[in-house]
Amino acid sequence: MGKGKKKSRGDGTPVIENRRARFDYFIHDTLEVGIQLVGSEVKSVRAGNVSLAEGFVRVQTDPPALYLHQVNIGEYGPAAHLGHSATRTRKLLAHKDEIRKLARQVERKGVTIVPLRLYFRNGFAKLEIGVAEGKQKGDKRRAIAERDVKRDIDRAMSRGRVG
Repeated sequence: MGKGKKKSRGDGTPVIENRRARFDYFIHDTLEVGIQLVGSEVKSVRAGNVSLAEGFVRVQTDPPALYLHQVNIGEYGPAAHLGHSATRTRKLLAHKDEIRKLARQVERKGVTIVPLRLYFRNGFAKLEIGVAEGKQKGDKRRAIAERDVKRDIDRAMSRGRVG
């Protein structure tokens, strides 16, 4: 569901990545935060029904809080009408000092906070967020060219040819 790549760790829990964020933004700083989920959302995340591609994080300064917007956590079928709204705003859990630091970084023009990965650690849902600055079209083209060159080099190395 969506543009996130779903991997699985050794224990079978999914790791949902927002690969598009690293293409569209320069990621300056990352932070691991907790996320408040209701029961049906946890079941849906464990099933991998999440799309981080459209998501973003807003900082509230008084009282210090982080909120995750526009992330689509699909409905969990067996929960039926007791389930959750797919794109509701969710609160993120972080220390006040970290929230204040993020608020100072986001004050600059063109800087935002985007979700990078959603995964489970010790049974708790964790979200890796990044302070990001948008890339220009030329930067994206350069990234595509570098990726193509790296792919060509890797192909040549795997065939046993160098040159």
